[in-house]
Amino acid sequence: MPKRFVVPASDFSELPHFPGDIELSEALTMAAQRLHDTNTPDSTMRVAVELAVRLLPGAEHAGISVMERDGRRRTVAWTDEIVRGAEESDAGRAPASHWDQLWHAPVVRVTDSESEDGGRPLAEAGLRSALALRLRAEKRRLTVLTAYAGKPRAFDTDATRIGRLFTAHVSLALDSATVREQLTEAMRTRDLIGQATGILMERRDIDAAEAFDSLVRASQRENVKLRDIARRIVETKRTTT
Repeated sequence: MPKRFVVPASDFSELPHFPGDIELSEALTMAAQRLHDTNTPDSTMRVAVELAVRLLPGAEHAGISVMERDGRRRTVAWTDEIVRGAEESDAGRAPASHWDQLWHAPVVRVTDSESEDGGRPLAEAGLRSALALRLRAEKRRLTVLTAYAGKPRAFDTDATRIGRLFTAHVSLALDSATVREQLTEAMRTRDLIGQATGILMERRDIDAAEAFDSLVRASQRENVKLRDIARRIVETKRTTT
């Protein structure tokens, strides 16, 4: 997953609220619908962290982060700056032993950061409990949704069960949004290459196959992606007309 700038979820309005007496199945259905209504991976993750706070018992904050095999961790969606600061600052991460478990288990809980070894950074951020749930597992990268609370032992077995059901919906919606984004980008790239090919045909009085071969050779010679070569040609044409 490439690094992106994601607006905090607290800036994203019109998310559903779940009253205390609503059935879990209905709440999950509503959440799933809201997730699948998003158009990009960024918006899916923004909605997911806000829904996590409204859906998971005990949750007060939530974030989605990407964890690398080498221990690096970056936050890509968050409900507030407490989460972003705790997850991203060198002094604000939970002990590596906690998060390392996510490579082997789908769920990790921090019951009390003040009493657990290495939990001081979370406690200093005012986060006593954490419930981390895997969204994606790749060979060298994990995508994780983590709910936080300011009191110890905030997440019980019910919260874990609901969290796992919820993250299953988030994972599906995220995969769907990723595919849509990739298809959209592929169509844009195709159109861009088509425009560049047309410009070269006109400029050099050559046919489509020769123009495309010229793009490929330029890409290989400059070690630049084909779409970037095409974009350069199209932008140059626009600035000179």
